[in-house]
Amino acid sequence: MNSGKSLAMAPQSLPPSRMAPLGMLFGLLMASCFTFCLSRQNLEFALTNPEKSGTKETERKETRAEDELDTEVLEVFHPTHEWQALRPGQAVPAGSHVRLNLQTGAREVKLQYEDKFQNNLKGLKKGKRLDINTYTYTSEDLKSALAKFKEGTDIKSSKEDKARQAEVKRLFRPIEELKKEFDELNVVIETDMQIMVRLINKFNSSNSSLEEKIAALFDLEYYVHQMDNAQDLLSFGGLQVVINGLNSTESLVKEYAAFVLGAAFSSNPKVQVEAIEGGALQKLLVILATEQPLSAKKKVLFALCSLLRHFPYAQQQFLKLGGLQVLRSLVQEKNTEVLSVRVVTLLYDLVTEKMFAEEEAELTQDTSPEKLQQYRQVHLLPGLREQGWCEITAHLLALPEHDAREKVLQTLGALLVTCRDQYRQDLQLSKMLVSLQAEYQALATLELQEGEDEGYFRELLGSINGLLKELR
Repeated sequence: MNSGKSLAMAPQSLPPSRMAPLGMLFGLLMASCFTFCLSRQNLEFALTNPEKSGTKETERKETRAEDELDTEVLEVFHPTHEWQALRPGQAVPAGSHVRLNLQTGAREVKLQYEDKFQNNLKGLKKGKRLDINTYTYTSEDLKSALAKFKEGTDIKSSKEDKARQAEVKRLFRPIEELKKEFDELNVVIETDMQIMVRLINKFNSSNSSLEEKIAALFDLEYYVHQMDNAQDLLSFGGLQVVINGLNSTESLVKEYAAFVLGAAFSSNPKVQVEAIEGGALQKLLVILATEQPLSAKKKVLFALCSLLRHFPYAQQQFLKLGGLQVLRSLVQEKNTEVLSVRVVTLLYDLVTEKMFAEEEAELTQDTSPEKLQQYRQVHLLPGLREQGWCEITAHLLALPEHDAREKVLQTLGALLVTCRDQYRQDLQLSKMLVSLQAEYQALATLELQEGEDEGYFRELLGSINGLLKELR
C-alpha cells in the first residue's frame, strides 16, 4: 500500500528540473494551434482579397488577351443598369462602369448614367469595334489646327473667287472693248437722253407714218417712267411735243400721247407744273368731253388722274375749267362702268388728300404751310354736292363687281359729312345697303368657316354696317 501511495503522489512531487521541459512543450502546442487557426482565417479572407502576386498574374493575362484582340474586330457589349459579366472578345462602350468581381474573378460592366450614354448606344452597331481611347489637346495644338483650317479656307475661297472672276470675264466683256467693236461696225451706243430725242423726232416728223409715230410713243412711255428721264424730256422740248399730240385728229395718237403723259406726270411735280403751263389739262378735258373710243378715254383719264393727284394747283384749275361736269357726263354715258369706277376712285383720292393735309397741319401745329394753303383753295366738297355727286355715287353702288362696290363704299364714306342729308332721303340707297348687308353677311360667314382671320367680305360688311349706322 505504501508503494501505491508513493506512485499516486509522484506527479505532485516532481522536481523543478523536470517541470521546465513540460512547460515549453505546452507553449509550443498552443502556438501551433494559434498558427493553424490563423491560416484558416486567411483562407477565408482570400475569397475577397487575392494576393498581390495572383493579381499581377491576372493583369498580365488580361493584357495579353487584349493585345491578341487588338487585331480582331471586337463584339460590342451593350451594358444595362445591372452588373453583367463581360465575356472575352467583347468591347466596352466609352463611359461604362467596369469592375473586377473578386469572388468569381470575372469582369463586370454596367451603365454609369442612363441619359448620358443612351443616345451613344443607339448609334452603335453590333460587331463594330469601339475606340474607347481618349485624347487631350493643348491650347497650342488647338491654335495650330485652327490656323491650318483658316489657311485652307482662305485658299479655297481664293480659288473660288478666281474661278468666279474667270467665269465673269468669259461671259461678259469690258465696255471699252464693246465700244471699240461697235465703232468698227458703225454702231453707236445711245444714252436714254439720246434715245428720247430720237423718238421725239420720229414722232414729230411729218415723214413718219402713223405706225411709226405710235411705235415711237410706245417706246417713249417706257423711258419716261423714270423721274430723271421725264424731267430730261423737258430740257429739249419733248414734253410739249407730246402735249401737242393730244390735238391730233388720229384717236390712236391721242391715246398714246396721253399714255406717255400719264407715265411722265406720276409723282413728278416738276413735270406736272410744266404740263399745266403747257395747256395739258384743257386738252385732256376736251378729249373726255367729246366722242372718242373707250380705249382712248381710258388713257386720257389715266393722264388726268396723274396730273391732279398731289397737285392742289392743278385741282383748282380743274374745278375752274368745269372738270366735275365733264366727269359727270362721262359717268352717265352707257357702257362706261370701267370709267365710272376710275372716276369714283379719283374723287376719293382728291377728298382724302385734302383731309390728310389738314390733319398733318393740325398734328404739326403748322397752320400756314404753302401746300395747305393751296389745298384750302380747292373747294371740292361743295362742288361735288352742287354737281349732284352724292346721288351719282350712291347709284354706282349697284355695280356687280365686288371691287367696284368697295371703291364706291369708300367714296360714300368720304362724302358722308357733305352728303348725309341726301343719303338719308335716298330710299334706293337704303334698300341697296340692306341688300348688300345680307349678301356680305353670308359671304363673311363662309370666310369664318374656312378659317380666314382677316376676310375681304368682312371688311366690306363692316363698311356697310358703318354707313347704315350713320344714316339711321
